[in-house]
Amino acid sequence: MQTYLSIAMIIVSILLIALIIIGAQNSAVGNVFGGDSPVYHSRRGIERTLFNLTVWVAVIFFILAILSVLAATTPQ
Repeated sequence: MQTYLSIAMIIVSILLIALIIIGAQNSAVGNVFGGDSPVYHSRRGIERTLFNLTVWVAVIFFILAILSVLAATTPQ
């Protein structure tokens, strides 16, 4: 069980890193380095989908981390 959780965590973590990098590339360079835009910007289209997917993958990663700890501490 622990092996499957570890493999799942590796796959989900790589996916989460990729989604974060893709999301950072889509944002303006000035905003990445602390610049502030005076215009309110709402997410639309692919940017919104990418943001929602990143949130869901992060939630899955968190759940896998909790399950991994519980599986490691449970006597077999």
